[in-house]
Amino acid sequence: MIEIAKFIEDAVTRHGGLLLSTLQDIQEHYKYLPEEALREVAKKSGIALRDVYGVATFYSAFSFTPKGKHVITVCLGTACHVRGGVRIVDVLSKELGINPRETTPDLQFTLETVNCLGCCAIGPIVVVNGKYHGQMTPQKTLKQIKRLVKKGK
Repeated sequence: MIEIAKFIEDAVTRHGGLLLSTLQDIQEHYKYLPEEALREVAKKSGIALRDVYGVATFYSAFSFTPKGKHVITVCLGTACHVRGGVRIVDVLSKELGINPRETTPDLQFTLETVNCLGCCAIGPIVVVNGKYHGQMTPQKTLKQIKRLVKKGK
């Protein structure tokens, strides 16, 4: 794909060959790290493909499969866990028909969990498309999801 090659060339140039920044740009643009993009990064930056993969697999923020249009992250750190974080994950899994680290077949939603978001005082925390929501309940979370579905129609 010409588009990937051009995008990678621009990203590598923009970041002076810094691998992590380049991978972040790719992830943001494509919602995952396509294999072809990683091969282009190796070629354009002069970094061995195994090293590109080594960095990409080290960080859990990177994905090798497409993420949904809407990424929902539920904190399961201790404070959020004891305040109902697991119930929120269970309700979302049932509503969306996916488990954590999965994406709906229509690529609309990705469900993720993390061990801590550092907002323990207002937990449980649910992050929807990068926006933090505190003191969440399963019901409040479902309302957020239904708003996103309604907006998309």
